[in-house]
Amino acid sequence: MEFSCKDFKVGKCEGEKLVDGETIPLVLQPSEANKNDLESLLLDLKNNKEWFEQMIIKNSAVLLRGFDVKNAEEFNKIVETCGWEDIRYVGPAPRTHIYKRVWTANEGPLSEFIYYHHEMVLFKECPLKVILFCEIPPPEGGQTPVVPSFKVTERMVEEFPEVVKEMDEKGLRYTFTAPGKNNTGSMRGRGWEDAFGTSDPQEAERRAKALGMELEWLPNGGLKTILGPRNLTKIFEGRKGRRMWFNTIVGMHGRDISSATMADGTEIPENVVKRCSEIIEEESIQFKWEKGDVLFLDNLALLHGRRPSLPPRKVLVATCK
Repeated sequence: MEFSCKDFKVGKCEGEKLVDGETIPLVLQPSEANKNDLESLLLDLKNNKEWFEQMIIKNSAVLLRGFDVKNAEEFNKIVETCGWEDIRYVGPAPRTHIYKRVWTANEGPLSEFIYYHHEMVLFKECPLKVILFCEIPPPEGGQTPVVPSFKVTERMVEEFPEVVKEMDEKGLRYTFTAPGKNNTGSMRGRGWEDAFGTSDPQEAERRAKALGMELEWLPNGGLKTILGPRNLTKIFEGRKGRRMWFNTIVGMHGRDISSATMADGTEIPENVVKRCSEIIEEESIQFKWEKGDVLFLDNLALLHGRRPSLPPRKVLVATCK
């Protein structure tokens, strides 16, 4: 689908990149200077729903910039206007509910780098879209870099064809240890009670099973989650047959509280994990947040992360089916 919409003007942002003929992110601005108010934006999104969604899939990321979006309530109106069903976040990141469908992004220390990932990649159902809103841009750092997932697959297949083939055929197995209560001093400090929305161990087990997880209870009140087998790569409908690097081996391999192996227990070679991390970084796309930015990500096509930053930084998130 060609870009064609009278209600938005195509802009540019520092750091955007042309990937396989598409600009990431596609920057959309008000068509006229006097149309940057929230009500005009909501009307334009309502009138162009199908086109807008196609732009997200076509370009993998769309950045609304130059609109007067002030807070969580206004961000929520944008999310609800798009009409996509909500999906509750499940994962290790500590987050706080702000308003209706809006949550804080990972509340781990700003000094830490949050590694590239597809949101909820390990679960049976993950968001199709991740929407981020910048209420307070950081004075330095704090970018949300994105990576075209298919580019990682292409390069890994080129450099490690046999290992990639083995991992694809066997699948992957992950483990992750969670505390009982939240620890906001860690970017992976979300407690299992918050993650599963219950303090009842039996109910937690039931909800974990529905997500495709096994649990092992630990003496300290925490638990170990076991997930597998999981795919290394996936191909999704409507995305040019691209083979996405739909896993989190780099983020979980060899960590204190997590592990990633092949599903039969075979270790993933350290040099493969290290080189994969380098490739992901080499393919990353960075841009600086501006106040009022709203970024729509195709979660099936892009990995995303967070650069360390100086405070203050306030980025809010909504996840959609």
